[in-house]
Amino acid sequence: MPKRGKKYLAAKKAVEEKDKYTLKEAIDKVKEIAFAGFDESVDMAVRLGVDPRHADQMVRGSVLLPHGTGKEVKVLVFAKGEKEQEAREAGADYVGAEDMVEKIQKKGWLDFDRAIATPDMMALVGRLGRILGPRGLMPNPKTGTVTMNVKEAVEEIKKGKVDYKVDRAANIHVVIGKVSFEADKLYDNARAVLDSIQRAKPASAKGTYFKNITLSPTMGPGVKVDVSSALEEI
Repeated sequence: MPKRGKKYLAAKKAVEEKDKYTLKEAIDKVKEIAFAGFDESVDMAVRLGVDPRHADQMVRGSVLLPHGTGKEVKVLVFAKGEKEQEAREAGADYVGAEDMVEKIQKKGWLDFDRAIATPDMMALVGRLGRILGPRGLMPNPKTGTVTMNVKEAVEEIKKGKVDYKVDRAANIHVVIGKVSFEADKLYDNARAVLDSIQRAKPASAKGTYFKNITLSPTMGPGVKVDVSSALEEI
């Protein structure tokens, strides 16, 4: 385990004052213990009672955060014709088709955060599966990034729509904002994420669905949230 600095250890000691916090208390604590010299993100980690090895227990979705993430998101749209123009007018940072695929394949260009594609582009975009897939950049109809409604998709992402997907260890990680956000705004964003994950619960999931919820600043320790009280608030 890497050696921790004095500021981290002090933050961890402050967190250990209680075993678990209400959602509002956890947000206040995260803001209190943040010590980095930059505006840290606030990360939410949720461990679920599912087995991601089974397709019918895969949990994924997207949610529009009421107050955004605090991060400027670069959007690439794969489209042609009028949909290409629609994407540009909606504020997409990059728009194209074969030219963009070639740029990614041959030059390793990945200077974007999210990708959207119209359905007719997916045969072309599919060539990038091995590159975009592992990085979570592949357009997917389940997250609304394979769509003919390009304008809405671009605008929602720019406003703060985020995707989430359970990993192999049954965890979901979502950024819910910045430490500089007002506590109420972080609270609204956190509730929106938890509500979305609750709605995405697979029918085949048995037993306790929400196992653990933890909030943390980018550089700091995790603050454990009392699950039962958090679920009462969504």
